[in-house]
This record gives sequence, C-alpha cells and structure tokens, in this order.
Amino acid sequence: MGVTQTHLFTEEQNKIAQMAKAIAHPARIAILQHLIKTNSCINGDLVMEIGLAQATISQHLRELKEAGLIQGSIEGTRVNYCIHPENWTMLRNLFQSFFESYSNCTTPSCT
Repeated sequence: MGVTQTHLFTEEQNKIAQMAKAIAHPARIAILQHLIKTNSCINGDLVMEIGLAQATISQHLRELKEAGLIQGSIEGTRVNYCIHPENWTMLRNLFQSFFESYSNCTTPSCT
C-alpha cells in the first residue's frame, strides 16, 4: 500500500499496522527479546548475541526505532538501546484491544 493511501484508515489502524510491520521479522523479535532480557544493549553486543552482521543489526534497529518501539542514548561513540516504555505499553494496549474486539462467533456461518 502506498504511503498516500494511509489517509483512508484510522489513526489506530495505521499505528497497529506500523508496529506490526516493525515486529514482523524474526531478527527484530530476537533484538526486542534481548533488550527486554538485558534492559539495554549496545549495538555491538547485539551483533555477538544474534549473529548477524553489524550493518544488518543497524538496519533492524533503525526500523524498530522509527516505529518507536526502542530508543537509544549516545554513550561516547556507542549507542545504548532499550525498549521505549511508553510506546511498548501503547503497542500492548493496541494489540490487546484489537484481539479483544473479536468474540467467538457462534452463528452457523462462522463454523
């Protein structure tokens, strides 16, 4: 879908889609899991932990940061990454609301 078509959808629909896209890669899930486990991490640590090239890790970190799921603070020549707490809570709430909006269909057309 082109960027220009996002106006057809609600802000919530666009936000859910943006965040779902950001986490829709196993390397990004691994990065997020490592950040959750360690509470913060330097890019080089992720390279060693996950086993992907530095450039690949950096690309995944950029995607996660653009989606607002992580944040980074500069420490000398390094960037220390961690989960963005407010946006992580927002992600959880958006997905929880989305999934809870479904109630088991009991009509014959659903079965």
